[in-house]
Amino acid sequence: MKIVTSLSFQGQCREAFEFYAKVLGGRITAAHSYGEAPPDMPINDPKYKDWLMHCWLEVGEQALMGADMDVGWARNIDKPKNGFDVTLHTEDNAEGQRWFNQLSEGGKPVMPFGETFWSPGFGSLIDRFGVPWMINVIPPAGWQPARS
Repeated sequence: MKIVTSLSFQGQCREAFEFYAKVLGGRITAAHSYGEAPPDMPINDPKYKDWLMHCWLEVGEQALMGADMDVGWARNIDKPKNGFDVTLHTEDNAEGQRWFNQLSEGGKPVMPFGETFWSPGFGSLIDRFGVPWMINVIPPAGWQPARS
């Protein structure tokens, strides 16, 4: 089984997923627009033709799925995203810091990246697309925080 987070946007899905592919070293394996859909689809307004109906980003054995939605068919899409975070785990503190820095560009750090009592590196942010992220470094065996 694979559990995949699906992210919704309002016309920025392609830009967001290209950004995530660059930051995370993944590749987009599917990107289908509403304009490619059969004409009998319920969403066929020409203003959505370039919006993505389905996008799939592979990152190693993991994936993110995404789509563009509008308020008429996705209640609260225009509200800030909350109640979840896309969480990245790594054993490499430098990689965690790099992910945090790059995902924060144009966004808003919520908790600056740094050591915590459970991790040599942790931080949370909201990226420029409004998606909340947590970056967590898995501590090596025997690790103890520097500050006590």
